[in-house]
Amino acid sequence: MTWMKHTVQNEQANLGRNPLAVSGIARPTKTHMRRGIHRIIGSVSAHVRHSVSSAAAARRTEGLDPEIARIGALEAAEVMDLLGCGPRGLTEQQAHRIRSVHGANIIAPEHHDPLAARLSRAFLTPFTLILLALAAISLYTNVYLAAPGDEDPSTAIIIGVMVLISGGISFWQDTRGAAAANALKGLVSITCRCVREDTGAAEIPLADVVPGDLIELAAGDIIPADLRIVTAKDLFFTQAALTGESDPVEKTPAAIAEPAGRALVIDDCTNFAFAGTTVQSGSGTGVVVTTGARTYLGGIASALDARPTTTSFDAGVASVSRVLVGFMLVMCPIVFVLCGLTKGDWLDALLFSISVAVGITPQMLPAIVTTCLARGAEAMRAKDVVVKEISSIQNLGAMDVLCCDKTGTLTRDKIVLERHLDVLGAPSDRVLRHAYLNSLFQTGLRNLMDEAIIERAEALAAGGRSMDARAGRTSPGTPGQAGAGASPAAPRRTSPEADAIAAAREQWRLVDEIPFDFDRRRMSVVVVDGTGKRQLITKGAVEEMLDVCSEVEVDADVLPLTPEQAERILDRVRGLNERGMRVVGVAQRNDVPARDLTAEDERDMTLIGYLAFLDPPKSSAKAAVDELSGLGVTVKVLTGDNAAVAATVCEQVGINARNMLTGAEIDMLSDEELAERAEHTGLFAKLSPLQKARIVNVLRERGGKTVGFMGDGINDAAAMRASDCGISVDTAVDVAKESADIILLKKDLTVLAHGIVDGRRTYGNTIKYIKTTASSNFGNVLSVLAAAAFLPFLPMSALQLLLLGMAYTVSCAALPWDHVDESFLARPRTWDARGIVSFMLGLGPVSSIFDILTFAAMFWVVCPLVVGAPWAALTDPAQRALFALVFQTGWFVESMWTQTLVIHLLRTERLPFVQSRPAASLTLLTMLGVGLVTAMPYVPGVNSALDLVPLPGVFFGVLATMMAGYLLLTSIAKVLYVRAHGELL
Repeated sequence: MTWMKHTVQNEQANLGRNPLAVSGIARPTKTHMRRGIHRIIGSVSAHVRHSVSSAAAARRTEGLDPEIARIGALEAAEVMDLLGCGPRGLTEQQAHRIRSVHGANIIAPEHHDPLAARLSRAFLTPFTLILLALAAISLYTNVYLAAPGDEDPSTAIIIGVMVLISGGISFWQDTRGAAAANALKGLVSITCRCVREDTGAAEIPLADVVPGDLIELAAGDIIPADLRIVTAKDLFFTQAALTGESDPVEKTPAAIAEPAGRALVIDDCTNFAFAGTTVQSGSGTGVVVTTGARTYLGGIASALDARPTTTSFDAGVASVSRVLVGFMLVMCPIVFVLCGLTKGDWLDALLFSISVAVGITPQMLPAIVTTCLARGAEAMRAKDVVVKEISSIQNLGAMDVLCCDKTGTLTRDKIVLERHLDVLGAPSDRVLRHAYLNSLFQTGLRNLMDEAIIERAEALAAGGRSMDARAGRTSPGTPGQAGAGASPAAPRRTSPEADAIAAAREQWRLVDEIPFDFDRRRMSVVVVDGTGKRQLITKGAVEEMLDVCSEVEVDADVLPLTPEQAERILDRVRGLNERGMRVVGVAQRNDVPARDLTAEDERDMTLIGYLAFLDPPKSSAKAAVDELSGLGVTVKVLTGDNAAVAATVCEQVGINARNMLTGAEIDMLSDEELAERAEHTGLFAKLSPLQKARIVNVLRERGGKTVGFMGDGINDAAAMRASDCGISVDTAVDVAKESADIILLKKDLTVLAHGIVDGRRTYGNTIKYIKTTASSNFGNVLSVLAAAAFLPFLPMSALQLLLLGMAYTVSCAALPWDHVDESFLARPRTWDARGIVSFMLGLGPVSSIFDILTFAAMFWVVCPLVVGAPWAALTDPAQRALFALVFQTGWFVESMWTQTLVIHLLRTERLPFVQSRPAASLTLLTMLGVGLVTAMPYVPGVNSALDLVPLPGVFFGVLATMMAGYLLLTSIAKVLYVRAHGELL
């Protein structure tokens, strides 16, 4: 931290005051910060995941700037003074000056590949390298070894054109895809709550935070820079991203001592919050000390391997590539030897085998995959689904189990406080007043129930109708009423607590709090009024509240809490739960010690009543669940809420809740038992965050499911990371958005269903190219082997074979925009490399049958008709050459027709063009390719350059017969294949 000393001196000189410029947090733009933190956190987590022991964690976190120990040894007030931060933060002008000096707080600058790297990625794929090697061999044999005047670089030129087409499309889509992905990621923002002297505490873009800023911390926040803790209340952090330790770590503002005899490690820094870590529970404030590359996370970012995890889709594409390349490496030498032995011309045999190698190399595979994924991401964005990681599209389409929370996903996410009751179940505004003080003054993560409490209480204070038995009937216009303009005929019952609620902000102040956590399931505040009265007010789940209460308030009396009373209270709560209401207990205690309290002080409390909330199901929820079920996706609800409430909502939206499991029951089951029960369970209630993650893991690893998890809270982050596809919404807490692969711009299962369909469509168009190309190539090789064995000449020239491959390549370029059958989209699709091999072996030989029949028709009918005699009767070399040219031209044209037809035949299980229509672009491109190839033999100059000759009319009769037979036999083969394998693609 020597930079601090220099910066203080320089900034004091430059700005005329203030060491605050040292703090120069330069928060990145929303997009930059998110990408930087998310990418680096992911790679740090992967880096440390292999070991989680404390010793290993310590070794991994060595290398902290020793000056951190000096800052940590200072009192919080001294640190703020050093950084120029007052109790109300910086001014906007100060922040602007610091930002102009220190720049953006980018943990790891967004990496944009240079042009050379993008060109290399597009043009130097394994397939293009094979093509370039073949082009080099062709140049050597056809140009370097050729006699003067016989040089023919056409083969190399065509290969070069093919490389340019394939690489050009890949480069174009890669560039467009990166731009689109950056734009989509920019839709998902993360902010922080910053205290500024001019504006107070407010959510601001991360880009606007500077060193010296005072940051408020609450559960769910991702720490944007290295902060020195200034205040803390039960403040616990998750540092697993940096240390590998899953247990939360408490942070306090207390000064630390520099360790003697060893390096400072993260575990020593109990008053520092490091960039990339997250707040698990509690609340506090921190002042920014170091930012950007100067943070601990920024310092190690360059040493991390940030490559994305290989998905099953990536692995599948790679496996297919290996199969096709291996197939080429095996078959081409066989073709070379066979042609050389049967024809006697080893040079021609070499050139022909090179052309065969080019023909069966799926050079468009990278371009098609890139285009399909980019196209899918764009289509999903149009339906309010943002893809953070493009490779997650396939996992979204493959998902067959969706785990989600109840609140906001199945329900309206607008909680209404329906009732505030005393322990006997009578309406009580006194209970509401205490709950209001708790919700109003708590500084942690305010939830929808807090908002509902505040809204209802302030409505009562403004003269809203009260149901409390103590409420007095007054005429409109009297003090406490809504307004003097109300009708005298509509008197209202005014709350007896209206004045107390209205004066709460001025009468009471917060002196302490015990934040919520998922183990206690409650939270408390300590407030004091102007007379010095201190009161501890706690609200939380009723069962957990009863655990800390020893008394109950009945009317005006305080009575001991007996087991019988507790059971009656629980009976009333269960009755409310069965009507779909969530119930929260409210308790208070007056003898509060004048010291900092902990969770241990939540005891001997008096239960005064409870609150009943209603979060009704969305009108679209049942239809969305039905739609997902129709897509083969089972919806399972994993919630921390009350079992009865969750069951009521699930039944209303069509989710079977009869085999419900609770967190307590899950803890009693082994993983094997849980896997068996989870298969048939639709609702899991009263869960902790780790129990949610355990269920997801069990479903994936033991149940063999592809599991997606949709969540938006702190308690969902672990389960989202454990899932195949983490899904969140743009209004989620930071840690949930960081954990997600997919972000929904609308929190609605219907939107997710649309995204699933687009994910399957993307996969479908990719697999079409892979399977049809593999099948077509296999059939072509079989045909070439047959021709090489039995024909006295090559069935097609090397140049013609290359041109044919290029025409097929261009025809396939429209596949990413093709339509996909509804039957294909109706169920999850997972990658199956073995299915590609069986498809190739099962359907590839069909085209070979008609190639061989075409060979026979050309050799015995068409060619003799043109030349005037069969091959055996020919002795004139010119006539034999014409015979071979007619044969090669005929197979050249017929091959283009069959290769084009196979695209349309194998893109669907249904009857092409009639029951399943291709996209107009695919139809146009394939028709254009067929038309051009068919016309080439008749175009002067083109035919001579390609050694093509005009074909007689009888050929087209043969061609029509072959196409009709091919259509029929392929349709039969498709039916047989589907019967044997259950699906075509």
